[in-house]
Parts: sequence; structure tokens; C-alpha cells
Amino acid sequence: MDLSHLLSDLWIISFLGLQTAAVVLTTTHLVLSNRDVPSTVGWTGLVLLTPLVGVALYWVFGINRIQRKAHRLRPETSILSDEASVRAEQRAHRLLASRFPGLIPLGHLGDELTYSVLESGNQLTPLANGDAAYPEMLAAIDAARRSVALSTYIFDNDFAGRLFINALQRAQQRGVQVRVLIDGAGQWYSRPHTPKILRQLGIPTGVFLESALPIRNPYLNLRNHRKILVVDGRLGFTGGLNLREGCLLERHPRHPVQDLHFKVEGPVVRGLMDTFGLDWAFTTGERLGGDDWYPVLEPAGDSIARCVPDGPDEDFDVLRRLILGALAHARHRVRIITPYFLPDLTLMAALNVIAMSGIEVQILVPQRNNLRFVQWAAEAQAEQILEGRSRIFVTPPPFDHSKLMLVDDAWCFFGSANWDPRSLRLNFELNIECYDRRLASRLNELVDEKLASAIEIRAADMRARTLPIRLRDGFARLLTPYL
Repeated sequence: MDLSHLLSDLWIISFLGLQTAAVVLTTTHLVLSNRDVPSTVGWTGLVLLTPLVGVALYWVFGINRIQRKAHRLRPETSILSDEASVRAEQRAHRLLASRFPGLIPLGHLGDELTYSVLESGNQLTPLANGDAAYPEMLAAIDAARRSVALSTYIFDNDFAGRLFINALQRAQQRGVQVRVLIDGAGQWYSRPHTPKILRQLGIPTGVFLESALPIRNPYLNLRNHRKILVVDGRLGFTGGLNLREGCLLERHPRHPVQDLHFKVEGPVVRGLMDTFGLDWAFTTGERLGGDDWYPVLEPAGDSIARCVPDGPDEDFDVLRRLILGALAHARHRVRIITPYFLPDLTLMAALNVIAMSGIEVQILVPQRNNLRFVQWAAEAQAEQILEGRSRIFVTPPPFDHSKLMLVDDAWCFFGSANWDPRSLRLNFELNIECYDRRLASRLNELVDEKLASAIEIRAADMRARTLPIRLRDGFARLLTPYL
């Protein structure tokens, strides 16, 4: 054997040895660290069947690298604000016991799952689309005297985005403390990127998990999907709205998007500020605190509410478990609006069980989704949902990006999270749970308006799909844990 053959054989042996070691290491990491069995099985199969591709994809996309020590990043709140929050929590539990006795266990579940507390004395006002929400948000920024905290997934450099850029610049010039946080993937939706523009204007801007890869990928893992605006620590906004022209339906944009946002007043605003402060400290290292960010919050209404943050760190799986708790306490009706409906087997079983027990379950999804693979996968799952006696309605264009869950005309759940694995396992999300019959009545009216133009789909419709369509949808469903 000559030297060239010997070197060739040694190279092949070394390569195979390294590949085997990589597969063993990756599989070991999967088994010990991944909490989700279907995801573990899927990744393990990919690693074993295609070692080079599977190993590379897993270490790039399959790992949660965010290990935040939340207690080290908590903001330095004021003593008076802390004391007021404790009083609001005590009032909230007394009111919950008197007004919603049947939902006391659900309130306790939220206590156990979250670092947030139920607080009384809140006012939550629904705002439909950017047409209603943006003017309120811009007016709040223009009225700011001490601080503005803004966090969003998408902040486009378009007509709507420039309205906010200009308002933030005016606030900065008045001496208001301004902080803006934009997601690392979301910043790529327009050019020039908004963080660059804001920084050129001297506005402190952070980019959450900024990637070195110049790509815009709607499936990029670990995104900050939260939408938060807090002005002077007293007035908040949250929901599903990104900052982009497509949400201004009155301007007849090329890609119109319906959505739902909320104006938030009262003690629960502190939860919005806490969540922003934690994300800001994680991204920039700066801890926000004091009266500018955490003033004493007075009662502003009758709602009992709390902020519910969720993410692939210390808040892992909070939203999904709270949803399961709410389904378990439903007695009459559950209504869900979501743009992406890909419930896991546990959520699907819970919906089927309550529907078969006689509780009305209505699910509203867009007739035409903006993500094809998600729509195909959702259609593959729809048959199982419909056979469980839940009802699915598709709403006509424009695309509806709203996120809302209502239980028994009393419990409201809304914010940034969708009913899909990305929101419930990978993204950093923020929802608000609220006990308020008056708000529930207003939101039920909104659902009724959407149902008036919606089309109900039935199990027979799903079974009538052609074989090629069913195969397409079935293969898309296999990708559900990664969509």
C-alpha cells in the first residue's frame, strides 16, 4: 500500500469516527435536554438518517441557547410602586372570590405558573387594526413626559413606521427617556432597517438576538414576538399589532392585515413594564428602574388582570398550561381567534373532550393564510378537530392576525401568542388574562361580527379533498414542530 492510499484510508476512518462521535453527542444532548417527545423523536430520526445534515441543523436550530437568569435582570422598581402592587394583588383575589367564584382555581393556576400577580382596578380597551390603535399609541408617545418603552417584532420603515419614528424622535428631543427593542429576525422585513435609522437619530435601540446572517426568515427560531408600548410607566398597549402600513386598512395597502390591540390602564401596566425591562436588560445590559419607569399606579377600571409572559427560558410552557387550565374550567362556551392554528395533541384532546361534553367550541382562522405550510398543516389537523365536535370557521380576507380566547363570557385571553408550536414553545410572547364580563361582552360582539361573514367548514369538506392535496397537507403536518 502506497502512502497516498494510506492517507486516504486514514482520512476516511477519521471522518467516520468524527461523524459517529457527532451523532452520539447530538443524540445524547437530545435525549437529556429536549422536553418534547415528538420533537425528540423527529430530531433523532433526522440525525440518524442524515448524520451530516441532521447534526448541523440540530445545533443551529434545535437548541434553546437562551439561559436567562431572570432574577438577576429584574428591574430596580420603586418601593412605593412595589407596595401599591401588593395592595392591588390582595384586592384582586378578594374580587375574584366574590365575582368569579367558579374561576378561583384558574386564578391560583396563574399564580403558580407565572411570576406575575393578579391585579385589580384595570381598564382594557380593544382597538381594531392600526386604524384605531396607531393614533392612540402615537398620541400617547406625543404626550409622554418621562419615559417611553417600545418593543415590537416588526417595525417597518414605511408610512406607518415613519409615523412612530418621528413620534419617538420628538419625545427624545423633549428630554423623554426613550428605549426601543426590535427583534433580530423582525428587523429584516424592510430596508433600510429601522434600528439603524433610530440609532442615527440618537434613540437608544436594542436588537433582540441579532443574527449575523443578512436574511429575513419567517421560520427563524427564538424570536421576541412581544408587542409592548409603555408611556410614563402608566399607560400601556399590547396585542398582536406589528408596526407596518399593512395594518392601516383605510389606506388600502397592498397586503392588508386585520389585527387586535389593547389600550391598558391601571396596575397591570407594571407587568408590561416588567417584561420590557427584563428583555431590555438581557439585550443591552441596562436595568431600568425608578419612578420614571415605575410610578405608583392608581386604579383605572374594574378588570382583574395579569400579564403572562412566556418563552423558552424560565417562563417555558406557561401559556399552553394556562390555556389547558382555562379549557378545564369552561362550562358553556369557548371562542378562539388565531391566525395560526396548530394545537399539539394535548391541546387537541382538551378541545375534543370539552366539545364532546356539550361545551360549544368555536375556532376562527383565516380563509387564506399568509404562510402556506402553516395553512396546509392546519388543514391536515382540521379533520381531527372537527370529528371532536369543535366548530371551525374560516374568515374572508383581509388576513386576520388577531389572537383572542374567550371562556364563558367572563375570562379573556389576548396578546401576541398564536396557537402553534412556535408561539407556545419557541417565541418570547406576552398575553394578558383578564376576568371582566363587560370586556368579554365587547369582545364577543367582535367575534359575532367576524362570524357573520365567516364560512363554517365540516369534516366532510376535509375528507373531500383530493388525494394530492391530502398528501401535501399530510407532509406539511409532519413539519408542525418546526413551523
